[in-house]
Amino acid sequence: MSLAAHQARVDQWIAQFEEGYFHPLTNIARLSEEVGELAREVNHRFGQKTKKPEELDGDLAMEMADILFVIICMANREGIDLEVAFDRMMQKVEQRDATRWTRKPVPEESP
Repeated sequence: MSLAAHQARVDQWIAQFEEGYFHPLTNIARLSEEVGELAREVNHRFGQKTKKPEELDGDLAMEMADILFVIICMANREGIDLEVAFDRMMQKVEQRDATRWTRKPVPEESP
């Protein structure tokens, strides 16, 4: 599904509620909260902070999806097309960092 389709899906869901999209400051607080939840899960899986025995395993994918949902809400509220924005960002990265990292060797084709 494209980013535009995700944005439309979120917009349709939000549109059914009188409250609509949250204020930008509320959304940034929500985003911070969700990033914190992702950080906690990453730290539990890969960092030095282990889970308490009674803590359930978290869902790394859901934590990332929660962040994506909030980002989409923020973009929709501000009228930002995330596909256009993402394409612009990738062009910047592809140009700026084209020679920054060590490229993998290109596999040779067999005859």
